[in-house]
Amino acid sequence: MDRLSSEIELAAGISPAGKQLPVDPRDLEHEMLQVALREQRAILENAPVGILFTLPGQFKSCNPRICEMLGYSYAEMSQLHPRDVFGSPDAYQDLIGEAYPVLATGGLFEKGEHPFRRRDGSMMWARLRARAVDPATREAGTIWIVEDVTDARQTLIEVQAIMANATIGIVFVRNRVIQRYNPAFAAMFGYRDGEALGRSTRILYPDDQTYLDAGAKSYPLLGRGIPYRNEAEFVRKDGERLWVQLNGYLFNPGDPELGTIWMFEDRTREKRDEVQLRNALMENRAILDNAVLGIAVVENGVTLHCNSKMEELFGSPPGGMDGRPVRALYPDEATWRMARTDTARSFDAGQVHTGEYQMARRDGARFWARLSGRLFDVEKKSGRSVWLLDDVTAQREAADAIRRARDELEIRVAERTAELAGANQLLQEEINERRQAEARAHHMAYHDSLTGLPNRALLSDRLDCALRTAQRNFARSGKGSRNRLAVMFLDLDRFKNINDSLGHATGDHLLREVARRLCAAVRHSDTVARLGGDEFVVLLPEVGGAQECAQVGDKIIEALSTPFPFEGHSLHISPSIGICLCPDDGGDVETLMRHADAAMYHAKGAGRNNYQFFDQRMNQAAARRFALESSLRGALANEEFELHYQPIIDTATRRLHALEVLLRWRRGGRDGGGVLVGPDEFIPILEENGMIVAVGEWVIRSACEQSMAWQALGLAAVPLAINLSARQFMHDGLVASIRRIVGATGIDPSLVEFELTETALMQHGGRTLDILRQINGMGMRLSIDDFGTGYSSLAYLKRFPVRKIKIDRAFVRELEASSEDRAIVAAVMALANSLQLSVVAEGVETEGQYELLRGHGCQFAQGYLFARPLPAAEAARLLVSSVLDAIDG
Repeated sequence: MDRLSSEIELAAGISPAGKQLPVDPRDLEHEMLQVALREQRAILENAPVGILFTLPGQFKSCNPRICEMLGYSYAEMSQLHPRDVFGSPDAYQDLIGEAYPVLATGGLFEKGEHPFRRRDGSMMWARLRARAVDPATREAGTIWIVEDVTDARQTLIEVQAIMANATIGIVFVRNRVIQRYNPAFAAMFGYRDGEALGRSTRILYPDDQTYLDAGAKSYPLLGRGIPYRNEAEFVRKDGERLWVQLNGYLFNPGDPELGTIWMFEDRTREKRDEVQLRNALMENRAILDNAVLGIAVVENGVTLHCNSKMEELFGSPPGGMDGRPVRALYPDEATWRMARTDTARSFDAGQVHTGEYQMARRDGARFWARLSGRLFDVEKKSGRSVWLLDDVTAQREAADAIRRARDELEIRVAERTAELAGANQLLQEEINERRQAEARAHHMAYHDSLTGLPNRALLSDRLDCALRTAQRNFARSGKGSRNRLAVMFLDLDRFKNINDSLGHATGDHLLREVARRLCAAVRHSDTVARLGGDEFVVLLPEVGGAQECAQVGDKIIEALSTPFPFEGHSLHISPSIGICLCPDDGGDVETLMRHADAAMYHAKGAGRNNYQFFDQRMNQAAARRFALESSLRGALANEEFELHYQPIIDTATRRLHALEVLLRWRRGGRDGGGVLVGPDEFIPILEENGMIVAVGEWVIRSACEQSMAWQALGLAAVPLAINLSARQFMHDGLVASIRRIVGATGIDPSLVEFELTETALMQHGGRTLDILRQINGMGMRLSIDDFGTGYSSLAYLKRFPVRKIKIDRAFVRELEASSEDRAIVAAVMALANSLQLSVVAEGVETEGQYELLRGHGCQFAQGYLFARPLPAAEAARLLVSSVLDAIDG
């Protein structure tokens, strides 16, 4: 039994032997109080934090820890005025003025850090907590808890200084989302302070695939506690590429969920220098290998390396002379020593050594060579040297023959003529080689390396020439003749899918075959060019008009309709073709190319595998799309997006069941100052450029915040139906983002319902099911939007955790007049009932539609019959009265 238990038993009148002793209740209470006081004193004396009891203007009592912190004894502390441990009387008064309004209300006063002066004059930073003994009476005193945070604060300051002054970029990342970064990173990637916070690290990568590959390589290593290092290409905010040395570490190897630290070192300049050096070395190697003289580098009597001509002169295989002693190149010791002596004499005089010596080939055959050598550094007489060698055997033999037959003039002239003829032949061969090299370089500069077709540069030249010819002929002959020029811009539909799924080798083969078929489908006088990627241009000079161009377009579509066999695959590809005519649609190269491109995009919008002729409306549509896309890039930052809410009513009671959240864009201004752009115009652009992920996250967060704001006003809490796009749904960070938003806003997950289209659900099979289960596991509802307009697999549908389906407005619009639409609605209701799903009908505009839907058992409906999409302020009025009658207009 411990001491405390013994004291309690004695106080209760129990003897050590367990017998009950007579006890006065007042004595027992007194003893119990004494035990409690001793316990409290032990706690105070051993507490790891400072504890003070103060009265106005004095320290009443304290524990040893606070004395240790400030460097005073207990007796000294009791004599101090509280302001004596502050930096100044004003600092004391400021703290008192800040604390006592809180203490007087009975609240807990807390301060993250405050400076105090120790006895030796040094400063101590402390975290404070205080509570009044009696809030109504200041004289009753205050209890203060003081925790020394000096070391922690100094450490934080040092870490911040390191981050701020580091010359390399440092980023803290959690779940591939940027949490913090230093100025060096902001300067390196062109982001302002805080601009990149909360954004996916996808913004640093050139494309999605590079981003996914980087994660697949790095995070398995980091998960095992292994640092990740790599050198890769990244992209700045302005799109400029840069090479970076990347180092990644776990923030805490014991808890990978805390995130990772990444260090970025800009190696763009070094990379560029490496490339320039490599190119220079390749150029020098090309010069050496194509030189007509043998060239070698020698050091300490050994051939370090030489060109192919030198190896050819000595009959050596490639690389066979590297490391070979120079002595082995001479036929005997005497010749070798003579050459060494002559060379040393020239080098000692700082001169280039030139001489002719007899040399020996690898097979023992001898020949005469003219040597020319010089030191790399004239100060190092025995250092590295470079030698040029020319086979002069023929020249020496010719000279000997001339000397032997000096009296025979005809022989000498004949030999000299033969020598000159040989030299002329060598010269002609060199000229021919140069011309061939120039022709190859010219062809490479103006032709596509993959298909051999004219490239953008040659196309521009030919288009410019054809344009001038067409304009000249048109001016001379008028509209009736065959003098127009047609430009056909061709793009392969869904080529990227083939390239990504089957690999670049398959994609390259397909491009070559497409080029071959295009050339076969047009005239020899026409030009087929490749701009890059899967884009081709066909120039048709001297055409009569649109009908002839249409015939060519049909031939191209037919030529590409036949499958392309390759390595066991049967590849199918179709073109989208835009056509414009000169001078009808433009009079310069840039205009014609732009108009043909606009017509091509119109062909893609018209279902692909067709051709479209340019008209001015396409130009206007393209200009508006470009303007919208440019404005959209700043819309989120400028807070131009807003949410509208359309009621979903219970058909049985006509009461409000839920609100569908709809995104609206007020272009160019807020608070009613801008122009509302229809969602059909801007949402496809958001999908295409990837901004839908960030905007979609904003929609979810804003809708949840609005719901909590309504609830705070006492309004009814109704479910919110929020649309998820296909691209947003398949984004890696979706589930984490939703979980983060729900936690931050505090919304009940059962009030959030996500709507997805059939197409989005069916694209990725098992992965889709996993994401849906995670969202459903958080307590949120799921529904299928535009049901019946896409492709549904019933096998998947019954496995998906879906609670509701929405009948598309296309089946509701003619419901009163169309028996087919009524049959479709009945079938959907039967399917929904069998799967125990609720049904919402969209686009209800008449009482007749409403009655028919209710008669088929449709539980919910929305549409202009009840209310249009409303701003938040107007939607709040609906929450006051939940019954919706038909509205006018």
